[in-house]
Amino acid sequence: MKRLENKVALVTGGNSGIGYATTEELISNGARVIITGRQKKAVENAAKKIGAIGLVADQSDSKSAVKLVSAVEKLYGKIDILILNAGIAIYSPIDQISEDQYDKIMNTNLKGVFFTLQSFLRVLNEGAAITFVSSYAAYNGSANSIIYSASKAALNSMTRNAATELASRKIRVNAVCPGMIETPVFTKLGFPAEMVQAMKESILPKVPLKRAGSPAEVANLLAFLSSDAASYITGSEYIIDGGLHLNPLS
Repeated sequence: MKRLENKVALVTGGNSGIGYATTEELISNGARVIITGRQKKAVENAAKKIGAIGLVADQSDSKSAVKLVSAVEKLYGKIDILILNAGIAIYSPIDQISEDQYDKIMNTNLKGVFFTLQSFLRVLNEGAAITFVSSYAAYNGSANSIIYSASKAALNSMTRNAATELASRKIRVNAVCPGMIETPVFTKLGFPAEMVQAMKESILPKVPLKRAGSPAEVANLLAFLSSDAASYITGSEYIIDGGLHLNPLS
């Protein structure tokens, strides 16, 4: 029997990158998976290709979270695995960050995660597993990412508090904190290819393992934390960055 047989999972931002790889891993282990994303065509294409159910949802909109829960409830009633992966990054110096940029990051990475979690509480089975996808940036200081890093540090704090509060329902809550992972995130942000390459070349020498990670490596960790093999793990933060957090980025 596969370790996630008969489990129902939801992965936000499941149409690309870490979310897509995680969906693949969950399905390969027997789970039935729902993925979400903001772009209808991208979600539909990914869901069809991977064998998941795709639903359009905007994590930054709390009303969208309420609609998402209702749709999931109609499909499966209850779920066992909630992976809150969707997030955004905007990089800018402190003196150039606008209030709109601040709100956009916090509304998606923190407020949106919280209200998605809150909305899903009523459809989570006892013993469910919740995992937040945070970032190694929650621990390291680096230029131009003060609000993004703050959003992820707050997410880690939310992990510990939610784990404490939901333990009475045997619901486990953990966070995974990836470092440099080979995903299309920077391309989606509109960074030119040469800039992305320059960023990689400046960061990789500081990674003790001397390479970027793959989405599949993060997916393996997320699948493990979602399974009964991690039944005694809650309130924990797992850095998966090849050791990058051991060295300063600036």
